[in-house]
Amino acid sequence: MTHPPNVRTAPEPAPELARERLSAPEPARALAPRGGAWSGPAERLRTAATTEPGRLRIIGAVLALLVVAFGAVTAFEVHDRAAAADDVVRHSRPESADAAAAAVYRSLADADAAAASGFLAGAQEPREVHERYEKDIKEASRLLVKAAAADSDVSTASGREITTLNEKLPEYTGLIERARAHNRQGLPLGGAYLRYANQTMATELLPAAERLYAAETVRLDQDYSDARAWPYVSLVLGVVVLGALCWAQRRTYLRTNRVFNHGLLAATAATTVVLLWLAVGHTVSRSDLLDARVHGQQSVDVLNRARISSLKARADETLTVVARGAVLTPDGKKDKYENDYTTGMKGLGEQLSEAGKLADDSQGKEPVAKAVTGVSEWRERHRAARLTDENGDYDRALKQVIGPRGSTGESFDRVDAELEKALAHERAEFTRFAEGGHGALGGLPVGAAVLAVLGAAGAVVGVNRRLSEYR
Repeated sequence: MTHPPNVRTAPEPAPELARERLSAPEPARALAPRGGAWSGPAERLRTAATTEPGRLRIIGAVLALLVVAFGAVTAFEVHDRAAAADDVVRHSRPESADAAAAAVYRSLADADAAAASGFLAGAQEPREVHERYEKDIKEASRLLVKAAAADSDVSTASGREITTLNEKLPEYTGLIERARAHNRQGLPLGGAYLRYANQTMATELLPAAERLYAAETVRLDQDYSDARAWPYVSLVLGVVVLGALCWAQRRTYLRTNRVFNHGLLAATAATTVVLLWLAVGHTVSRSDLLDARVHGQQSVDVLNRARISSLKARADETLTVVARGAVLTPDGKKDKYENDYTTGMKGLGEQLSEAGKLADDSQGKEPVAKAVTGVSEWRERHRAARLTDENGDYDRALKQVIGPRGSTGESFDRVDAELEKALAHERAEFTRFAEGGHGALGGLPVGAAVLAVLGAAGAVVGVNRRLSEYR
């Protein structure tokens, strides 16, 4: 093909250059920044923080939130401790309706002692002794029914012991009735049934009641620990809030030369009241609960063990006369019941000595001292009765054990009565101190919440008053 004259054609580009042009990247386009969902509020917050009104609004909001948080945390922590203190007073305290293991133990031990005494009296069991036995069995049954209703879960330690007691108690009473029936007919088989019943009591019923008592003691100790635990979070947060309020007031003073901001001052006062109320109230509560434990619970525990020791010793004493050497210790050298009596009386003496040391007033010391005197008398009369029996005068020895005057039974009754007086006094001491510990926290959860709301409102009003100066 021919071209017109004077017309130039552009040369064809080289293949390599064409490929470079095709592969060259396009100029980068400027991308508009994309903000996240919170970029708007965050940006406004940063913008507000650069102006004094904005900073004041942020300070007011933070102060209000801190004061409210302090009140809420205080109310929550104190409510938990008040609930634990209430459990100490109403549920897990010694001899409460729900903490009946000690009463079950005493009732069972007393029933065993009464049954042995009634059997020893012969075919005509004294009416008062029989009524005492019946009363003890009914009381133990009633307490076990209540305990089973409160804790029917057999997977727990308490539930298992309650089940054991409910199963074995009818077995024990059945053996006692068989012993009585044979005794009324003058048959020696009655003594065997009585010994078997005593063995059931000593090896199954009383150990189960003792384990139940131990479980209740653990529960009481846990309630004590929960009620006396310091509310560290509330205390630390209260100090932080006070520091923040003081800083805000100082900042206002430095910028305006005004000494007081009434709103912030009201918030500071409300926070201070809650913090002092919390510190003082909890300190008083801890002190009262400690007194309840030292001056009440420990004495009640020792006196309970002393009373049970006396009841078991009385049962062993009467069984010594019933068995008359038919049951020996495992080594075959001593009378089992006489040996158990001696061991029980030794433990009783040690427990009374400890109870006397724990008693902190005359009302507590006096009945314990009389019980000690009664135990000494009981031992003397027991030695005399054993000597009479060993000399072959069984009828006289019997009177020295169960007679109405000058007998070991009379000494036992005196000891038991004095121990009951001491127990009643120590229970009252425990209740008085425990209720004081619970009362020291009364009203604090509600009061903390109300004062926190008022304090937060004061902080907001104080900051708004300052903001009004910029309008």
